[in-house]
Amino acid sequence: MSKKKKEHCGRTSAAILKTCVCLSAVITFSVLVFIIAFILIKGVGYLKPSLFAWKYTSENVSLVPAAVNTVIMVFLTLLIAVPLGVFAAIFLVEYSGKESKIVKVIRMTAETLSGIPSIVYGLFGLMFFATALGWGLSILSGSFTMVIMILPLIMRTTEEALKSVPDSFREASFGLGAGKLRTIFKIVLPAAIPGILAGVILATGRIVGETAALIFTAGTVANIPSSLFGSGRTLALHMYVLSNEGLHMNEAYATAVVLLVLVLLINGLSNLIAGKLAKV
Repeated sequence: MSKKKKEHCGRTSAAILKTCVCLSAVITFSVLVFIIAFILIKGVGYLKPSLFAWKYTSENVSLVPAAVNTVIMVFLTLLIAVPLGVFAAIFLVEYSGKESKIVKVIRMTAETLSGIPSIVYGLFGLMFFATALGWGLSILSGSFTMVIMILPLIMRTTEEALKSVPDSFREASFGLGAGKLRTIFKIVLPAAIPGILAGVILATGRIVGETAALIFTAGTVANIPSSLFGSGRTLALHMYVLSNEGLHMNEAYATAVVLLVLVLLINGLSNLIAGKLAKV
């Protein structure tokens, strides 16, 4: 094949690939816009004051208790999972050898846990947290089940964020006389915070949108529990129950709008924090 033909084939292949990439981006964006528009069109018209009453009744099907339970679930789960996941990633990246068998086992276990269906986590949480430990269907059982679910995600994203920090940062810190621990917490972690927060955002989205695991662990009581050992439904579970009953489909769509706004607010706040920390 002549040089001109090779150049022509190369340009044609590049054009085809560029077209495929652009088409994929357009399709993805279109699907996203369609889903958001569909939810807003179906649900915005049914956002009424009774839907935001403090107490749930069968008439107002208020989403406020579910929203409060969602915030409690997210806060408690992240409070436990983030330190565990970050410290585990620090051990894997900074302290263990790259060819260590323990590291390989931990990584394989984390990847395996990431692929397990959420319903399996729910059954495990029901048998262990709710039954064996005697916590019952409660916010605490649901939170610990969600910790196990999101721990591999936080650990893996944190690990990649730590790996992305240049070794020159560590070498410069060591050269100035800083110890291993001080280098990690003063140099490496601040540089990796945007990547870590990206994992936290993904984990938060999974907590907010989870239903299967929480049915078996947190329960479906539509009130704010008096303690962490009380049962309560989250917004996603509230929406699922309403749609499953089939009696309040309009309110279910309205709940979906609130859930969408809540996720956008959480993501926006996390990105804002990540941007502020990156400038420090």
